[in-house]
Amino acid sequence: MSSWDDEERAALVALLRARPEGMSWSTITSEVAEAGSACAVRERFGRPSSGETTLFEVTAQAIPPGGEIEQALEDLASWRGEDFEFLTFRDEYYPRRLLEVNQVPPFVFARGKLVPDESAVSVVGSRAASEHARAVAADVARGLSDAGFTVLSGLANGIDAAAHTAALDSGGRTVAILGNGVRRVYPAENRELQERIAREGLVLSQFWPDSPPTKQSFPMRNATMSAYGVATVVVEAGEHSGARIQARLAVEHGRPVILMKPVARGTDWGAQLSVQPGVFVVDTPEEAVEVAERLASGEREVSRLLALATS
Repeated sequence: MSSWDDEERAALVALLRARPEGMSWSTITSEVAEAGSACAVRERFGRPSSGETTLFEVTAQAIPPGGEIEQALEDLASWRGEDFEFLTFRDEYYPRRLLEVNQVPPFVFARGKLVPDESAVSVVGSRAASEHARAVAADVARGLSDAGFTVLSGLANGIDAAAHTAALDSGGRTVAILGNGVRRVYPAENRELQERIAREGLVLSQFWPDSPPTKQSFPMRNATMSAYGVATVVVEAGEHSGARIQARLAVEHGRPVILMKPVARGTDWGAQLSVQPGVFVVDTPEEAVEVAERLASGEREVSRLLALATS
């Protein structure tokens, strides 16, 4: 897939910032994908409805009538001067796995090194994790790194931070997917960790650069994490944890889920999910890594056979 020019990127930004009445971001993305052109979709729907607050930063009222494209072009130019990249879903280096799900982000902002088609495994769980669970998360992350996986998580406190840190300290690669804009840090105490990941791995956001975290943004982030990885490991999570949302989305996406036994046996949602196809229950970090290796090996074989069939 070839990259779009700035005219198309600007048209997409303008559509998303002040979307036509009744159209969600996902609807706009689908329309643009079908048409192959954001300019064509914008021309078809005309000027967006005014005054509607969109995810999560700019309103149509903030831009003079007829100035949407000019403002978008200015922003594209200014973003090039910053330490991140802006990639639309039609650009060459946009992460390919994200295109496989219904919740495909129309764009991402990336700080750090993009690695095409990397094999990443999410390690997720409670923010208020126990000391034992943080140690388990670190062991899982080190094992995944040693096996050649990228460790994927959401830069939250608790399980996320333990997984990111262990991957980096073991010389592995880690990717953080944010629930806020790429210029922001949340939580504040993870600023140093976020900067380290940007230097040594990758920080990814699907929101405008200055967007704050919201209740809406975190489930969206979880969907993107599920899509980016080949599997999700849930280390420790309560009945209402965000990890529960990601695990259910992963099943919906056809991505395997690996539950540590305390999650599968100690929560209602874990018990219900554990009987679903593609869900594995394990006792130890070593077992979690072994399952991830088997799953990745099977996926590579499927990809090889598909490549042969289409060659």
